[in-house]
Amino acid sequence: MPNSLKYLIAGAACLLSAGCEKPVTTPDPMWAVNVGGDQYVGVDGTVYAPDSSITGGIVATLSGVKGSQDAHLYETYREGDVEVSRSMANGVYDITLHFAEPDDVPGGTRVFDTIVEGNTVIDDLDVMASRDGKVRSGLAVTIPGVRIDDGELNIEFKATAEEPILSAVAVRAKQPPSSAWRLTHSDEFDYEGAPRSSMWSADLWPARVVNDEDQAYTNNPRNLRVEDGHLIIEAHKEDLDNAKYTSARIHTLGKVDLLYGRIEVRAKLPRGKGTWPAIWMLPSAPFRYATKCEEGDTWQGSADCDAWPNSGEIDIMEHVGYEMGHVHGTVHNEAYYWAKWEQRKGRIILDDVDRAFHVYAMEWTPERIDVLVDDTLYFTYVNENEGWRSWPYDHPFHLILNIAVGGQWGRAGGGIDDTIFPQKMVVDYVRFFERSNPSNEGDQ
Repeated sequence: MPNSLKYLIAGAACLLSAGCEKPVTTPDPMWAVNVGGDQYVGVDGTVYAPDSSITGGIVATLSGVKGSQDAHLYETYREGDVEVSRSMANGVYDITLHFAEPDDVPGGTRVFDTIVEGNTVIDDLDVMASRDGKVRSGLAVTIPGVRIDDGELNIEFKATAEEPILSAVAVRAKQPPSSAWRLTHSDEFDYEGAPRSSMWSADLWPARVVNDEDQAYTNNPRNLRVEDGHLIIEAHKEDLDNAKYTSARIHTLGKVDLLYGRIEVRAKLPRGKGTWPAIWMLPSAPFRYATKCEEGDTWQGSADCDAWPNSGEIDIMEHVGYEMGHVHGTVHNEAYYWAKWEQRKGRIILDDVDRAFHVYAMEWTPERIDVLVDDTLYFTYVNENEGWRSWPYDHPFHLILNIAVGGQWGRAGGGIDDTIFPQKMVVDYVRFFERSNPSNEGDQ
């Protein structure tokens, strides 16, 4: 049962019982509102109340929303001088805000700041640009660890250009880590030299193999090594095999493959325009749902083989250096990916990804995929039970760690800043888990 429904049932039972009273020091487990609209239950079980505690702006409607399993949330919104004010128990909360650009406008037309509890948490948000230049596409942004000390949540927006917009708000009390998982494999990097061969393999590629990336991938210790208790993936500005940059990409294919479970990677990321680090997963049998290629074909980066996206991809963490404070979680499949304006993704705001370690995690069951940072849930993708086109996540995947340089997304913020190199992704540990009390997951 989703946590939000448990909270709803528990709350109803409390109201029906005599003398039930919630202490003011206990954070509310959940509050959510569908701005400008009616009550709505999200695909993950979140109950969004009708518009309340929202003031200002003009209520408007939007049709043809893409990019979200909760399109209904974006079909109403407020535009203008919008403010959120609601009494809430003191505590620490994670806040998710939903937006969708309603107008066919170029990037830079609508830009605004988001201010929570008096602190600017998102600078110069351009909703349309944040959804890859696609209007009417749902954007969910999570701000973790918001502390309320005065018994009231306050959110406001300050326009830089045009009027701010808001489609929905979800507020969750900070939850303790789950104890439902049992460790099965890990690399704590408590050795020196090359990554352990029993767990990792390195891709040795020239530039442009996938995503028009600018680097060559090597296994040179300059780019890939274990030292001082950490895995180091390091990108350099240097010429090799017609590339002007070098980096590393390693994976667990055939060594640690996962069908359902949890993965944790504790890491510190590089910084600077042109860097594109990722912690992600690809299918270990990539041709499982391919329809126009054959076993053995080159499939990564191929326009002639549809193994990708048909057989799926899960991005636990992606980051582009031109937008330092934003971390992304995404799934790709044939039904929902960028070419159809239907990419399913979420983002979380972290202001210290290059200075501090964070635990980037994914939990995967036959019913859903959750993506988290430091146990803050910020993206959920739910199995719609409509077949492989939307749920190819029924067969084993493997883990990949890499830093790309440039590429289609890495260069999107204005190219590559050559003055930043070298840049590292520093990994403290990688851990794989299965459920402590597995049910019928293996039968799927």
